Amino acid sequence: MTICPLSIIVVTHNHANYIYTCLRALLPQAKALGAEVIVVDNRSADASAQIAAGFAGVRLLTAPQRQGFAANSNTGMAVAQGRYLLLLNPDTEVLPGALAALVAFMDAHPTVGLCGAQLLYPDGTVQPSARRFPTPLAALVRRTPLRVFLRSSTANRRHLMLDDDLNAARPVDWLLGACMCVRRAALDRVGPLDEGYFLYVEDIDWARRMHQGGWQVYYVPQAQIKHHHLAVSDRRFLSRRTLIHTASMWRYARKFWLRWLPGLGLQGYEATAWHATLLHNTASGDI
Repeated sequence: MTICPLSIIVVTHNHANYIYTCLRALLPQAKALGAEVIVVDNRSADASAQIAAGFAGVRLLTAPQRQGFAANSNTGMAVAQGRYLLLLNPDTEVLPGALAALVAFMDAHPTVGLCGAQLLYPDGTVQPSARRFPTPLAALVRRTPLRVFLRSSTANRRHLMLDDDLNAARPVDWLLGACMCVRRAALDRVGPLDEGYFLYVEDIDWARRMHQGGWQVYYVPQAQIKHHHLAVSDRRFLSRRTLIHTASMWRYARKFWLRWLPGLGLQGYEATAWHATLLHNTASGDI
C-alpha cells in the first residue's frame, strides 16, 4: 500500500563531501510534495551517515554489509511507501520544481514505467544521460585500446543521442542511474535492480527489462538536476574501474545477447575470485 506520492532513495558510500548539499536541496521539495526521503548508507568510513542523520525528515538505513549499488538501492525500495520511487545519486542537487515535474509527468503518462530528469554538469551544460542501448561491438571496443577512436565516431554520437532533439520529453532506451524514477506498478511487475551487478550496467539492465515488460522509458527535461559528476579517464587498459565495468557488461551480455549459447548461464558469476576481489576493493565513493 502506498501512503505518499514519492519515495526518494539516496545511496551513499563515503560521500560526506556531497550528501549535505544533496539533502539541503532535496528536502524542501520533498516536504512540499509530501514525499519521503530514505538514505541508505553503505558502511561509510566518513561522516556520511552522521550528516544524513542530522536532517529532520530523513530515514537513515545502514546496509547490513558492504554491498553494491543495486543491492543498496533495493534495500531502500523495499521499505519505500511511495507511488513512485526515485533513485538519486548523492552527488546531485535537485533544481527548483524537479520533483514536482517528475511526479506530474508520471501521473499524466500511465504507460511510462521509468523516467529520468535532465542532468546538468556543475557549469550548467547538459550531461548526456539519455542513451541508446549498447551494441555488442561497441561494448567490446569500449574496453580495448581502440576505444579512443570510438569517442568521436558517429556510432558513439548515436549511442549518446548527441544529435537528437532532447528539449521535450521523449521515449529513450535507457537512462543514467544517477536519476531514475520508477512507477510502483512497473517495479512490482518487472522486479527491482539485478543485484548480480555490483556497480555499473544495472541501469541498462533495468531499462531493458522495463521495455520487455511493456513499459515505456522516458527522458523528462522539464525536471533538471545538477550532477556533480567528474568523468574518470581510464588511461590504463586494466584499471579497477574498467575491470568492474567489464564484469558487469559480461553479465549483461550473457543475459541479453548470449542466452542461446550453452554453458553461459549466470550461476556462479558473483563467486569468481577476481570479481570478489574487485568488490571488496572498490574506491571510496564509487557506490
